[in-house]
Amino acid sequence: MQEKLFDVKEESFESAIRPTSIDEYVGQTEIKENLNIFIKAAKMRDEALDHVLLYGPPGLGKTTLSFIIANELGSNIKTTSGPAIEKSGDLAAVLSSLEPGDVLFIDEIHRIPRFVEEILYSAMEDFTLDIIVGTDSSSRNIKIDLPPFTLVGATTRAGDLTGPLRDRFGIVSKLSFYTEDELTQIVKRTSGVLDCPIDDDAAHELARRSRGTPRIANRLFRRVRDFALVLGDGKIDLDITKMALDKLKVDSLGLDQTDYNLLRSIIDKFNGGPVGIEALAASIGEEVTTIEDVYEPYLLQQGLMKRTSRGRIVTKKAYEHLGLPYKEI
Repeated sequence: MQEKLFDVKEESFESAIRPTSIDEYVGQTEIKENLNIFIKAAKMRDEALDHVLLYGPPGLGKTTLSFIIANELGSNIKTTSGPAIEKSGDLAAVLSSLEPGDVLFIDEIHRIPRFVEEILYSAMEDFTLDIIVGTDSSSRNIKIDLPPFTLVGATTRAGDLTGPLRDRFGIVSKLSFYTEDELTQIVKRTSGVLDCPIDDDAAHELARRSRGTPRIANRLFRRVRDFALVLGDGKIDLDITKMALDKLKVDSLGLDQTDYNLLRSIIDKFNGGPVGIEALAASIGEEVTTIEDVYEPYLLQQGLMKRTSRGRIVTKKAYEHLGLPYKEI
C-alpha cells in the first residue's frame, strides 16, 4: 500500500511538471522539429501519424514526447508496457479498445514476448487484428478490423527489438543526453511550476550534476527544495544547492555512490579492466541491465569508461576524477 501511494505521488509530480506541447518541450531540437512536420502533415492529410519509435537512456523524455504527440494530434492516448503484455489476449484487449486516431503508447516495448509481438505486425501495417482462438483441434483464425491509430513505442534497448518490428515504425528517433543549458531551462521551468524560486547559479549547478537527464534534474530539484525549506527561507541559492547535493553524494560530474562503486570495483578488483559485464554486476550487487541502461551510458559519454571486445575498462580521466594514480593497462 505504501509503495502504491509512493507511485501515485511520483506520477502526480511528473504530471504536474510535464510539458504538454512541442513548444514547451526543452531539448531534442531536431526530433521536435521533425515531429512537428510529421504531425502537421498527418493532420493535413487527415491520416493517422506513422508509428513512432523513441529510444535512448532512461529519463530523457520518451514518455513525455508520447503525450505531446497525442496532444498535438488532438487524440486520446492509451498507455501500457511490454512487461504488462504477457499473452496474446492482453494485446488484443488493448488494440480492440482503440478509437480512430488514438495514440497507443507502449513503454519498454522490447520486453513484449516474441509470440505476442507477431500480432502487432498486422495491426501496425494493415490495422487488422489476427488472432487464433480455441484449442488445437477446434482452433480458428479471427480477423478484426482496427481503426487507424498511431503506435508510439519507447525503449532503452533498441538493439533488443526484432528487425520485423523495428521496420514497421515509420519514424525512428534516438533521444540524446541534454546540455547543461537545456537542463538549466528545465530546472527553471520546474521551479516556476512548483512556485519554488531558484537562483540562476543554483539552477546551473543543479543542471551540471544531473547527468544530462531531465528526470534526474527534477528529482534532485525536489530534494534540494527540501533542504532550502528546512534549513533556509525556501529560496534555492547556490550555497544550499551545493550543500544539499554534497549530502546526497552527487559530485561535480553528477556521479553518485553507485557510479563510484562501479568504477572503483573495476580499478580495485579487476586492475582497471577489462572485465565482463556479468562479473562487474556481481562484484557490486547490481543487475546487468541496470548497469547497461542506467549507469554505463553516462560513464561512456563522459569518457570515464570504455567498452571493448574484452570487457569494460576504466579510463585515465576516471582515475583523475577519483583522485587515484593512473595505472597503465
